[in-house]
Amino acid sequence: MTTDQTSPEAPEQAPAGTTERKVDRKLLELLVCPVTKTTLEYNSEAQELVSRAAKLAYPIRNGIPIMLPEEARPLDD
Repeated sequence: MTTDQTSPEAPEQAPAGTTERKVDRKLLELLVCPVTKTTLEYNSEAQELVSRAAKLAYPIRNGIPIMLPEEARPLDD
């Protein structure tokens, strides 16, 4: 049996020739802000997970969310 790359369980991959990987959608559904425990918004262009409640944006590096408050970028509202 082969794995269908378009299935919801399969992680999304970046286009060929790029080093950036996208985050698995199932993982995003499980993650919450470590500060406020609220849901996060995925910003695919900036490769960040945004916590509106904490006003922080957590970076995603090589497809791995960095969920440390000291690594997060403060949001300007």
